[in-house]
Amino acid sequence: MPRTKRRITALATTVAAAATAWTLSAGPALAYPPTPPSASTAATQLASLTVKTEGSSDGYSRDKFPHWINQSGTCDTREEVLKRDGSGVTVDSSCQPTAGRWYSVYDSTWVEDSSGVDIDHIVPLSEAWKSGASAWTTAKRQEFANNLTISQLIAVTASSNRSKGDKDPSEWKPPNTSVHCIYAREWIWVKYTYQLSLQSAEKTALTQMLGTC
Repeated sequence: MPRTKRRITALATTVAAAATAWTLSAGPALAYPPTPPSASTAATQLASLTVKTEGSSDGYSRDKFPHWINQSGTCDTREEVLKRDGSGVTVDSSCQPTAGRWYSVYDSTWVEDSSGVDIDHIVPLSEAWKSGASAWTTAKRQEFANNLTISQLIAVTASSNRSKGDKDPSEWKPPNTSVHCIYAREWIWVKYTYQLSLQSAEKTALTQMLGTC
């Protein structure tokens, strides 16, 4: 192949690679929470959890799960998730986002302003309380509410988070059905990590969602 033609071919390859990279970076962020265990591992974890009637919400308060705590520098937990889950995020000296956009996988929606983003607890605080967290120390509940090492926190639209509320998967599932598999794996991972109990209907719903994997 002539040298000039080789150069043109190489340039075309470079441009195509750059275009592909741009397309990927412009699309939905793929970081999000740490990747949960596989569907088969999730099924094993699910089978090991205690199934029983949900406990009482007596005594529950979000204040008993202190959040958002400082994570690094001037950034608290919410700000760390906004940085992690967003695309093109920049922050100021106090770690407040000054630019960026966020893709909410729950409802397949882009959010252009961080004020329209909620940080959802995959397993809601109230749900955790009724599943065993009522017996924890405040320190453990704080860890649960701010845990960035498992798939417990995710940036989503405020509307989808409010729609979910404190419902478990037998009562609410992401409108975006394509994420039902990973949502179930995330939910199970959190409950397994903290050995929280399940309701029968909740387990049935999670089993069905794993079936979409």
